[in-house]
Amino acid sequence: MELSIPAPSTVPDETSSSIRPEEAELVARLQAGDDAAFETLVRQYGGRLLAVARQIVGNETDAHDALQDGLITALRAIDRFEGRSKLSTWLHRVVVNASLMRLRSRRRIRETSLDELLPKFLADGHQAAPTPSWSDSALALIEQEETRAAVRAAIDRLPDDYRSVLVLRDLQELDTATVAEMLAITPANVKVRLHRARQALKTLLERLLGSPERAARRDQP
Repeated sequence: MELSIPAPSTVPDETSSSIRPEEAELVARLQAGDDAAFETLVRQYGGRLLAVARQIVGNETDAHDALQDGLITALRAIDRFEGRSKLSTWLHRVVVNASLMRLRSRRRIRETSLDELLPKFLADGHQAAPTPSWSDSALALIEQEETRAAVRAAIDRLPDDYRSVLVLRDLQELDTATVAEMLAITPANVKVRLHRARQALKTLLERLLGSPERAARRDQP
């Protein structure tokens, strides 16, 4: 099945926590087997869902495959959708799971234990080694073309649970409550995983790029 996916900007606003009337109508059409309703589903939500899949799996081919897997799963399960959450939130959860399953099936990227990436503390409570300072100039470095592959590789090394939270919160810029609902965890767990994922990502980038300050100086003309 070849899906034509619109740009993410076509996706409706997702700030409300309850299903909207137009979503309820679309669900009813899908549950009734309306073929045109599936096309509407892809048109309205496909762009944002593809963006999430792309950021999790890291390449276009696997992202499209994960999106297709997720949409097929959603269509098969639509009769069990009861409207307790927004349709968009439910679809995100399905596609995130499909993306993570595709990552696991590739079995080519070795996950790094999160514990070895987090700061170590002495008995007196002080940090055993200083954490690199990520200045504004260093953070801007991450946006540069030559470092994007390293950032992508670092994100891919994070364990699934932490990678998905980082993608949804920091890359997709979804709020904590929405991410919690998508991943079926508590908001507190989202915050803890996000904090740990950010710390781990900093450590991985330090290993891949050197300290942020050294990397910034290295790229100066």
